[in-house]
Amino acid sequence: MTDRPFSGLFITGTDTGVGKTVVTAGIASVLRETGVDIGVWKPVQSGARAHDEGSDAMHLRAWSGVPDACEEIAPLCFEAPLTPSLAAEAEGKSLTMEEVIACGRPLMERYPALLVEGAGGLIVPLTPTETMADLAARLNLPMLIVARAGLGTINHTLLSVWYARELGIEVVGVILNQNNSAGVTDESVKTNASMIESYGGVPVWGVLPWIDQPLERQQLTQLIQECVDIGQLCQWSLK
Repeated sequence: MTDRPFSGLFITGTDTGVGKTVVTAGIASVLRETGVDIGVWKPVQSGARAHDEGSDAMHLRAWSGVPDACEEIAPLCFEAPLTPSLAAEAEGKSLTMEEVIACGRPLMERYPALLVEGAGGLIVPLTPTETMADLAARLNLPMLIVARAGLGTINHTLLSVWYARELGIEVVGVILNQNNSAGVTDESVKTNASMIESYGGVPVWGVLPWIDQPLERQQLTQLIQECVDIGQLCQWSLK
């Protein structure tokens, strides 16, 4: 591991589409409203260019309130909706860990704290030989895992916790997100958080409800404030 160059959190998910961008941007917005100078960085984005409407970079900028350009938030973007390593390869490129980290240097130097959003799940291929987990280990940040709130999440979450710990990454929390309407009637949502805490030895910071409408920054900020343990956020985001 490298020495940590900044404070913050590495935010990963148990899968793609579980709500990492919503959580990352929401946390940043809450912290920025309290006066914390924190930025957001998505090292690699695939499936869209940074400035494309609806891209993760676009959402991170709009929902978090940071002034940075989308191309600064997500400096490495590839059009193919594939794992980052293959998306880069489709454009004739081969990512290296050094390149990925170097592209984040401007944000590292600009902010004392960063929320770093991974791509897909923890073991998504990033370079020809390394995964997103290897990037998290290199950055040496505490990790927050975003997971689905419904049935099946216990297994996926505990496996992610275990693998991160195998690499020496400190997993400090989990946020469960009802990322589709099916979770509204899923009985397991009532007990999943306590089961993850019991079997994984990791606190669940909150459970976000399903929102069936376009999301605005103010609404997301209020949602994080109401549903997530802000004390834990402040403690680990600034450590």
